Amino acid sequence: MWPVGWEALRQWGEDVVRVEPLAGGVANDVWSVRVGGRLAVARLGRRSDADLAWETDLLVHLDREGLTVPVPIPAADGRLFADGVVVMTYLEGGPPESPDDWRRVAGTLREVHRLTRGWPQRPGWRSSADLLHVETGTKVDLGAMPPEGVARCRAAWARLAGRETCVVHGDPNPRNILVTAARVALIDWDESHVDVPDLDLVLPGNAAGFDDDALDVAAQASAAWEAAVCWDDDYSVKRLAEVRPV
Repeated sequence: MWPVGWEALRQWGEDVVRVEPLAGGVANDVWSVRVGGRLAVARLGRRSDADLAWETDLLVHLDREGLTVPVPIPAADGRLFADGVVVMTYLEGGPPESPDDWRRVAGTLREVHRLTRGWPQRPGWRSSADLLHVETGTKVDLGAMPPEGVARCRAAWARLAGRETCVVHGDPNPRNILVTAARVALIDWDESHVDVPDLDLVLPGNAAGFDDDALDVAAQASAAWEAAVCWDDDYSVKRLAEVRPV
């Protein structure tokens, strides 16, 4: 008997086996699986088909351009997702540890940004520039935040207004980065959307090499974004406290 929702995994073959749960955040149920005897990762969530089509198309594009990302494995009928389930390649590696590792991460993120200029927005999402004028978008609801906090967030995002946009990973923390001697892999694209690339590049040790002013702009905008997208847990309250008063 398959758990509720996981019945769709059979569309990848009758021999599919769930192995063990993996850390996948609060939005998804993520497991290592075996498909045709090969280790892979399966994710079950509540995203719409349009949202999953956007994400899987992005991952296929980045893989074809030579980046290391989880590549969607087609079901038996060729679909890249089915009933909220996505199956992807399993990637090895460990989190970045040294300043050089983080500089390599910055370079990889910049390649993502370069390869996705002009990419359409993820269905239902809003960019930081959009949120200067609207209150909601996917997980963001500015109406739930204190008005003074919203003013601070919008002031931070306004400093990025007018810049070129692209796909941002959205959550390049060490858990979502797998480094080996040969390459940097970015996993967990659940927060990816179209926005200003600086939001991805607030990294340990200023690995992206911003000057002082650019780092301040990016750090304030990033803190505001994380406060808004997670509101109102302890982490989001902490991040909002980092955004300067107007």
